[in-house]
Amino acid sequence: MVVMQAYRQKLVSAERAVQMVRSGDWVDYSFGLSQPVVLDKALAARKDELWDVKIRGGLMLQPLQVVEKDPSRKHFCHNSWHFSGYERQLSDKGLCSYIPMIYRNMPLFYRKSLEVDVAFLTVAPMDERGFFSFSLTNSASRAIAERARVVVLEVNDKLPILAGGWDNSIHISEVDYVVEGDNPDLPVINPAAVSEVDKRIASLIMGEIADGATIQLGVGALPNAVGTMIAESDLKHLGMHTEMLVDAFMIMAKAGKLDNTRKNIDRGKGIFSFCAGSQALYDWARENDMLASVPIDYANDPHVMSRNDDLITINNCLEIDLLGQVTSETSGSRQISGTGGQLDFLTGGYLSKGGKSFICFTSTFTDKKTGRLQSRILACLPQNAVVTNPRSQSHCFVTEWGIADLAGRSTWERAERLINIAHPDFREALIQDADRLGIWRRSNKLQPV
Repeated sequence: MVVMQAYRQKLVSAERAVQMVRSGDWVDYSFGLSQPVVLDKALAARKDELWDVKIRGGLMLQPLQVVEKDPSRKHFCHNSWHFSGYERQLSDKGLCSYIPMIYRNMPLFYRKSLEVDVAFLTVAPMDERGFFSFSLTNSASRAIAERARVVVLEVNDKLPILAGGWDNSIHISEVDYVVEGDNPDLPVINPAAVSEVDKRIASLIMGEIADGATIQLGVGALPNAVGTMIAESDLKHLGMHTEMLVDAFMIMAKAGKLDNTRKNIDRGKGIFSFCAGSQALYDWARENDMLASVPIDYANDPHVMSRNDDLITINNCLEIDLLGQVTSETSGSRQISGTGGQLDFLTGGYLSKGGKSFICFTSTFTDKKTGRLQSRILACLPQNAVVTNPRSQSHCFVTEWGIADLAGRSTWERAERLINIAHPDFREALIQDADRLGIWRRSNKLQPV
């Protein structure tokens, strides 16, 4: 076959492929499960030959050899769209820089603004027509390939071929080199443990979900709690439109609650752009015709997602101030994760007819350094904290103490409603803070605990 001939002609060793990288180049490692492993190792082996090679990627779930082998950062400089736990540790050591973005803009950044000298993309094996599936990472894969001077594919047969979606593959004719790797096991993120407080928050959200609603879930214990509760509920005919495919959607689908039959758009298909979760989730996604892998500029477009009535978006945050400003990505000046698509879904959920956007968080956390209980609702965000969601886009916030809808509310109403869902031990101090800031009315009455 012609495609197999082309494949054999372009098949090279990883050592040969990384010779395409020159000092000063920008090399793209894509996102999440598209992270190259064999090519990364081969490029790291060229450390002493190269200087100032800039690596761009995001949500790297495995150690990067270009970083591990070059702690001086003179040869390789890693930059991330969204920190994984590993990249957060690198950043703490000065070995990873964050790239600010609103997730839906990622393909546009590549097409309009960014240079890509060499793209390393990990893909599923080629099919009989000559196409390689981008598999569980579609975010901006095609835009990266279009922009790159050289495109190198690292084939991993552990990556599932996905049945549905668009712009979710690349043809052998569009590729410069193919490398067959060692087919390492895919990194997994098993569902986080669910606490009693998580269950209380999830139960409040459950009361806001109707039959036929379309659901978006972020990552973490709270979305897992919501998915589990939905699986055990009487809800039916739910839809999926999300950026990240997580285990909770599989749990809902297997329980017969998620079938996508009531969606206004993409009916019958669960829309997502990238996936990270358990091995069971990866197996479930393989050739699952209920799923559609799409670029992030579609999945996260607020005007696209809002065409689904009753869109319910559920995400987490770290801290919020009394004005309704949210940080979901930093602790003071320390970058924890990234903006991701939270603002996209916050906007789209509110635009949807009957839709709602929920930002969920436990009302308190224990400071690891001092061992003291701290409130996540603050008078002001910490110095140098990044505002992920501006106060002008604040909608519904949920703690174990209730739901606060801030949409269209004045500054004093916001303060009152947020203090209502703060932990009781911190409410009096927050009232004093609100009074000091001039956003408290003496006639305000808090709800009884």
